[in-house]
Amino acid sequence: MTPDQFAELKQAAIVNTLRACQLFSGLATADLKNVAAITLLKTLAKGDYLFREGEPSRGFYVVQQGAINVHRVGTSGKEQIIHVFRTGESFAEATLATETGYPANARALEPSQVLLVQKQDFIGLLRRHPELALRMLGSMSQHLRVLVGLLDDLTLKDVETRLANWLVRRCPDPEGTQPVAISLTMTKRVLAAELGTVSETFSRTLAKFREQGLVAVKGRVLTVLAPARLTALLRKHLGG
Repeated sequence: MTPDQFAELKQAAIVNTLRACQLFSGLATADLKNVAAITLLKTLAKGDYLFREGEPSRGFYVVQQGAINVHRVGTSGKEQIIHVFRTGESFAEATLATETGYPANARALEPSQVLLVQKQDFIGLLRRHPELALRMLGSMSQHLRVLVGLLDDLTLKDVETRLANWLVRRCPDPEGTQPVAISLTMTKRVLAAELGTVSETFSRTLAKFREQGLVAVKGRVLTVLAPARLTALLRKHLGG
């Protein structure tokens, strides 16, 4: 393969990743190529940091493969996961409009590849294509909904309620009586952190649900045996 052919294949892979990202869905191939031209590919090993809170923004990112844990660390040293971004998802777009740097940390949960859409070049592209700016607003509003959902979960009074809420929200029919299998896309440790607790407390809570016949666990698959029963438990905990 010649260097030119390799470069073409690399650009085609970047364009395909951008096309699969909601932020860029619907854009013409020519526009996607314009974005690809100002994009850098970054490879991360598990545990590598993409950026740390307060660092100057170099741009925003799109996950090509892998998983990126965006989190903050509290004054007590406890890590709070904001969201785990996976293939096709974009993050850190808000830093395009600020000079204060990245508002959180980003670390690879597994070997990952991400695309860095460079800040100044992309801002120039937005000026030439205003319709892309409208798409940015839509994407950032989605991230805001994720943050609001996280805040709602963390205000629930205990881990048992948070886990029940997390499971019920992933059941197509919360009042149903048929088992629902939920495949975890993250480790139980990461899920525990998303629920605002530690692995040991999460495991004890999950074991309690198993003993009560509410869930079954096999590897990374959690099966809600009867969503209606879990919904009833959640209502009881919430005083409804």
